[in-house]
Amino acid sequence: MATLTRRTLLLAGVAGVTALSAAASARPTDPFTLGVASGDPAPDGVVLWTRLAREPLAEDGMGGMPARPVEVQWQVADDERFTRIVQRGSTAARPEEGHSVHLELTGLEPGREYFYRFKALNHLSRTGRTRTAPPPNALQVPLTMAFASCAQYEHGYFTAYRRLAEDEPDLVLHLGDYTYEYESGVHVAPQGNVRQVDGPTTVTLAGYRRRQAQYKTDPDLQAAHAAAPWAVVWDDHEIDNNWAGLLPDRPQRDFPARRAAAIQAYYENMPVRRSSRLYRRIGWGELATFHLLDTRQYRTDQACGDGLQLCPERFDAGRTMLGDEQREWLFDGLRGSRARWDVLGQQVFFSQYDYIPGEVDKFLLDAWDGYVADRDRVVARFADVRNPVVLTGDVHAAWGAEVKQRWDDPSSPTLATELVTTSITAGGDGSEEYAETPSWLRENPHVKYFNNRRGYTLTKFTPDELRADFRGLDHVSRPGSPVRTKASFAVEDRVPGLHRL
Repeated sequence: MATLTRRTLLLAGVAGVTALSAAASARPTDPFTLGVASGDPAPDGVVLWTRLAREPLAEDGMGGMPARPVEVQWQVADDERFTRIVQRGSTAARPEEGHSVHLELTGLEPGREYFYRFKALNHLSRTGRTRTAPPPNALQVPLTMAFASCAQYEHGYFTAYRRLAEDEPDLVLHLGDYTYEYESGVHVAPQGNVRQVDGPTTVTLAGYRRRQAQYKTDPDLQAAHAAAPWAVVWDDHEIDNNWAGLLPDRPQRDFPARRAAAIQAYYENMPVRRSSRLYRRIGWGELATFHLLDTRQYRTDQACGDGLQLCPERFDAGRTMLGDEQREWLFDGLRGSRARWDVLGQQVFFSQYDYIPGEVDKFLLDAWDGYVADRDRVVARFADVRNPVVLTGDVHAAWGAEVKQRWDDPSSPTLATELVTTSITAGGDGSEEYAETPSWLRENPHVKYFNNRRGYTLTKFTPDELRADFRGLDHVSRPGSPVRTKASFAVEDRVPGLHRL
């Protein structure tokens, strides 16, 4: 018999170590078609998730499940063969919650690896691996964290998720655009779409449930969820392109109801705690604190009608990206932090970026460039933070930038570092750079790196250094691409800014 390793168990999706278990999960009526996941780790516990769906793309959004609760049993073990089970129990997957399961476990030991699985309707799920956060006072335990964004199903295969899983991170941050709302063929990659989504543009609860389900049937995405705990935040496409508060990108009927349906489906399909707002904190001992932000729900409308343009309105002091309550929550967390690294996990480009070389300036108004006063307030707080780092998604390319005290003065002090991950697939295969890249970088000297391949970013936190590896794929238009580290940077303790390795 071949040796069973963590990688073969988790990446191949084996539900257990017996032939009976594997055969059960292969049946057409298997309710675990969407995989398993864990998230929001704490020192004493973690959220475990699954959602039952015998027919993931059923038009009513109910996944082919009965209109009644279904009992789900679960197990947590400290070995992947489940010979040492530490917790077990049962819960109900209810139709009003899309037959999803969210277990908020407590009583686990800090800084430990665990394995989990579910059983329902005589079927056993695949095994997932998770990890609790270290004790609150731990500093010397390193953290390997991967972060990703922008997975457009039609634009490519999710090989980057598979490669991320193979890197075996301790934690994964997903910074938004986990799904896209468009019907098939509306949002087309430069080289054409290679897959199709099912159903119309998502506007109803059934539609959002189906779209989430189609994404989660992807085996590469399932592998990434099964490999490590995730912490997730949404951006715009989980709901509607460039939405802001209760305002859609374009006029449409009853957007608040559409937004509510999308939010319900998002929570049903993600390993998040029931009681939490989307903006929240995840601590990793005294090594790092992750301040996860919501840059959609509390912002004012984009200035000057949105888009890429020169817009004096973007400087208005009353314009906000975060809203008063979330901003004060962030400032309170930064002010009281004991962490070596304070990390903002958020969605849209934070650094100033002028897209037009020369005397004429144009800025992307959906990003922080459209909310200058709010950004200035955040940057001012960085001066009192030991090691502030901003993590970003959204823009479908990898960037590394230094956050300046004054954007109009390249020689002004660097107060923080911004790492922008490329997309999982959005934009298709991409390229190493654009023809305009050299002139763009000259116009924005605080931006130290750009790459337009698809992939993700792998980081390692230690007390003395944050290392970032920008990981890129040769192609996503067909499956199976290898992943390569396109560039590596280090940020030293108390020395904000990027040092290329």
